[in-house]
Amino acid sequence: MITINRVTVIGANGAMGAAVAGIFASFGNVEVYMVSRSLDKSFEGIEKAVGSVRADSIRGNLIAKTFDELADCIANSDWIFESVAEIYEVKNEVNKIISKHRRPGTIVSTGTSGLSIEKLKESFDKEGQSLYFVTHFFNPPYNLPLCELIPNENSDKEVLVALRAYLEQVLFRKVVVLKDAPAFLANRIGFQFLNEALQFAELYRDRGGIDYIDSILGPFTGRGMAPLVTVDFIGLDIYKAITDNLFTNSHDMYNSSFRLPEFIELLIKGNKLGRKCGQGLYKLERDSTGKKHIYVYDIETKNYRSQIKYSFYFVQRMVAAIKESNYDEAIKILINNDSEEARICSHFLMKYITYSVFVADEIAGSIHDADTVMAYGFNWAPPLALLQLFGGKDKLIEIMNKDTKLNSFVDMFNKINIEPSQLDFRRYLRAKF
Repeated sequence: MITINRVTVIGANGAMGAAVAGIFASFGNVEVYMVSRSLDKSFEGIEKAVGSVRADSIRGNLIAKTFDELADCIANSDWIFESVAEIYEVKNEVNKIISKHRRPGTIVSTGTSGLSIEKLKESFDKEGQSLYFVTHFFNPPYNLPLCELIPNENSDKEVLVALRAYLEQVLFRKVVVLKDAPAFLANRIGFQFLNEALQFAELYRDRGGIDYIDSILGPFTGRGMAPLVTVDFIGLDIYKAITDNLFTNSHDMYNSSFRLPEFIELLIKGNKLGRKCGQGLYKLERDSTGKKHIYVYDIETKNYRSQIKYSFYFVQRMVAAIKESNYDEAIKILINNDSEEARICSHFLMKYITYSVFVADEIAGSIHDADTVMAYGFNWAPPLALLQLFGGKDKLIEIMNKDTKLNSFVDMFNKINIEPSQLDFRRYLRAKF
């Protein structure tokens, strides 16, 4: 295993930079240089880091620095973690500085959520490339322990093994090693689901759109938040950057599902970026008594309206079954219900399973990595575990054959060898609307 005594985090005032610094300082118990544009920003990063791991005791491990001191920080660190804007030009300029000042043997990693490491490595010499990796943590990393670890084609294989051991044994991460691919594994699977949910909201805008789809795909389907609430939580600007990257650079059978709906572009232009701005797909307001009122963006009228509490019979029955821990009955209720809403729900869950399998088979070391990334990076029900709940591969294929949007992919799905899941789906299916 590698020995790490000091880490430099570049972009330490950002949400991810600060949170990852907190992981290094707490679990790793190492000294962390918190580098930002100004000392005030770096001190803000320290407060975020302390709050992220809920441990004031790490404060002594966090040292505020500015970009003026970056060269010295780099020269005196064992690991450089870059967490600047998700723009190639910005990251490459930082990489040039790192390359100039790093000591031989210093590990460098980027926290990018999906940019190609093969493009980012070009700022480094041969020795630098051999120690350059993607370490993609998930926010908040204290609660979501996944780390996607991606080497470049010149990365040292022994260092890769040692780095994985450090991430797992010291920083307590759930690590998956992946090939370089657009948005890697978790975001590619997750954002396919999220963006198709947005597309369906636009398609069904006459029935309510956003809250209509969220009511069909709520916590009872295996996720903590409804999908479009999740998009608001991510932030529409960040969401757009990741989805546009996937639409441009992924060329698989579901590429069209990464096309961003027009209404998202309109919201971004209006600076309605989601939870961080107070409004996006949803808007929360309080009246004079302090009572909360939730409003939702109406795609038809382009205005906000009160959220509708939809009531679908299949959802009521599924939630009741889950409440009794009767998960087999819950999935039977879904499969056997002929309502359009139940068919939409079933379509999304089947596509989630099949796409997870396709992408994991393409870029991961094991088909089980699909379960790992979705359970520990998104807190969603593991797709292979859901497959078992559906009755296994043969039963899912039988149901897929009845879905005109999925039946053309049956042969591809059938060719992939799928082992039983090693994870449990039960804690992810919530008896909530």
